[in-house]
Amino acid sequence: MLKKSLQIAGALVLSLSLVVGCSSNNPNAGGEGGGEGLSGKIKIDGSSTVYPVTSAVAEEFMKKNPGVDVTVSQSGTGGGFEKWAKKETDLSDASRPIKDEEKEAAEKAGLEPIEVEVAKDGITVVVNKENDFVDKLTVDQLKKIWEPNSKVKTWKDVNPEWPDKPIKLYGPGTSSGTFDYFTEEIVGEEGKSRTDYTQSEDDNTLVQGVAGDKNALGYFGYAYYEENKDKLKAVPIDAGKGAVEPTEETIQSGKYAPLSRPIFVYASKQAMEKEHIKKFMEFYLTEGKELVPEVGYIKLKDEKYEEELKELGIK
Repeated sequence: MLKKSLQIAGALVLSLSLVVGCSSNNPNAGGEGGGEGLSGKIKIDGSSTVYPVTSAVAEEFMKKNPGVDVTVSQSGTGGGFEKWAKKETDLSDASRPIKDEEKEAAEKAGLEPIEVEVAKDGITVVVNKENDFVDKLTVDQLKKIWEPNSKVKTWKDVNPEWPDKPIKLYGPGTSSGTFDYFTEEIVGEEGKSRTDYTQSEDDNTLVQGVAGDKNALGYFGYAYYEENKDKLKAVPIDAGKGAVEPTEETIQSGKYAPLSRPIFVYASKQAMEKEHIKKFMEFYLTEGKELVPEVGYIKLKDEKYEEELKELGIK
């Protein structure tokens, strides 16, 4: 049921706000108890990678707290932090840690950021399901493909045994945390990448692109691969210790290197002073954590969620 979050995400236009579920001030309007008296609005924006988790949690939270209206949008990690610093949102989804300049902008706006790790993800490199020659890629090969001014135009340029067919590349836009993380880990410098590829902040657009082109290659969050594995093929990555496929086990252990990573929700001390936001974050890290695998991501260890609750001053 909750995997519909990814399908909903696909219908979004970039930066279009989606109200996940229905809210009401009527305590009898679809609530399941436990939310009596709790009311208010919560605006969340940011990473398209974190979006499926947050939207699923928001949907379930509103069922139990019908007086709270949670709006979840996706404009990329960088775009989310920009809105947060302008106080247009209460919480910010992020698929990478906040940058110094983003933190400074938030602090200038009077916010005291609190980083909350909510799950783990593995950036998944994918090819078309009909691709029958790519069985793995090394980090060096990925760098050769994606580095600025790359000379790679065909699959044969990557491996002389592969077809002399043009590679059609798909990847996140430059405001994406996934883009930042991938370029730092693969290319060696954050934000440095070839530019002649199809970019989108909507991961479903990337999925459709790779699924529709036999010679395509792309990368995005693990959940989008999980949701579309019937039409995509994940490429095992060799970082020097043998090729490793992204799975729940390899991402959780970090064996899927170097593309395993934590994902975050950023709160602030000021937001946490509001009871409805505090209760939402508490729900996210308790009942909400059970939704993480349902939308294709990897749960943290229980003790890590306990640490995050303490960080927020909830326990």
